[in-house]
Amino acid sequence: MPLKVDLHIHGNKANKPNMRYYPVNLDVQDRECLVVGGGSVGERKVKTLLECGARLTVVTTHATEHLQTLASEGLIGLETRGYEPSDLDGKFLVIGATDSDEVNEKVSKDAARRGLLCNIADRPQACSFVLPAIVRQGDLLLAISTSNKSPAVARRVRQNLEKEFGPEYATLLNLMGAIRRRLLSTGKSPEANKRMFERLLDEGLLEMIRDNRIKDVDFLLIDVLGEAYGWNELMGKDKVP
Repeated sequence: MPLKVDLHIHGNKANKPNMRYYPVNLDVQDRECLVVGGGSVGERKVKTLLECGARLTVVTTHATEHLQTLASEGLIGLETRGYEPSDLDGKFLVIGATDSDEVNEKVSKDAARRGLLCNIADRPQACSFVLPAIVRQGDLLLAISTSNKSPAVARRVRQNLEKEFGPEYATLLNLMGAIRRRLLSTGKSPEANKRMFERLLDEGLLEMIRDNRIKDVDFLLIDVLGEAYGWNELMGKDKVP
């Protein structure tokens, strides 16, 4: 008799999901995004989206000086007027950050009808996604969410993580990425690569980078990987922590 496997995932006893939000890292590079609202909150949303490479339009009746500067430099599109549903045309993601509950609610409903990703500042019930507190060191991104129960707790966790995960992690990731690219080009098996990466970490690579002990890093790299994997060969002479 063939074995039947039930792939249905049940929630808790009340048949409710165990998590309110599905955690993802969203690629917005070169995507058309809209921010409605040009005050301090909208400015913060714009800053993060620009860092992620989004193509941004801001619609607002009043823009901060910084947003006006970004617009004059051609980094964002700025429409100084009230929100209109047609502003959503061609957009991938929208953020509502005005000081008007009525406008924010309209943005949320219009986005929902179009099936667009939408976040309304400080209104989780009007969002299709929420924004976590983040710690970033280069390509290392740590996201903290309390499922909107306590921004204060999320902020405290972020502050603690910032102390633990310093700029040495950005250098470590750049180095490990360079090693990985070179190893993959040689056709070595992923399993062999995994053992070498683990050895580098086990033997204190992170701590050496944190203490700026580049000679020790160089020795460890060559010992584990070979002469072609020295610091200068991988990172360049000028790339020090």
